[in-house]
Amino acid sequence: MIKRLTAAAVAATLGFFVLVAPPTAKADEPYWQCVTFARMFSGINIYGDAHTWWTQAQGKFNTGDRPQVGAVLSFPSSGRMSRGHVAVVSDILTDRVIRITHANWGGSRGKVEEDVTVVDVSNEGDWSAVKVWYKPIHDLGTSVYPTNGFIYKAPTQPSDGILMASAGSDAGQP
Repeated sequence: MIKRLTAAAVAATLGFFVLVAPPTAKADEPYWQCVTFARMFSGINIYGDAHTWWTQAQGKFNTGDRPQVGAVLSFPSSGRMSRGHVAVVSDILTDRVIRITHANWGGSRGKVEEDVTVVDVSNEGDWSAVKVWYKPIHDLGTSVYPTNGFIYKAPTQPSDGILMASAGSDAGQP
């Protein structure tokens, strides 16, 4: 009898909390972190906080200062971005204007934003400083963010000499 009463009390308590609990995010709307999204969307398999991606990419992936569709734009730790940020290039509009798709930015916590405008405001045109479209004000934000550059999907390749040497040995040549 006591077991039945205890079970009924637990069930009633759980039912009460379900009724008064505040609504949470819909089950079909995951809370996205920028790194998880960038890894899945770009196919670049780097793990850890966004500010570590640039260093981890060295020697494993090609990197540079020119945007390419599918590349990851890497932001170092700075200001409010203590863990950095990563975003995937979705379109190139001009040599200094691109669009990115990214997650968990500014007013869109945990959400994915598609085709967000990013403008290179660096003095040298090397994408080392950018402004990012800020949806709440329907304009570029006022903040200038430093960037590391772009991480490209293609992994780094050995030099041609090494490739030729290994091709020769694979063919049975000394």
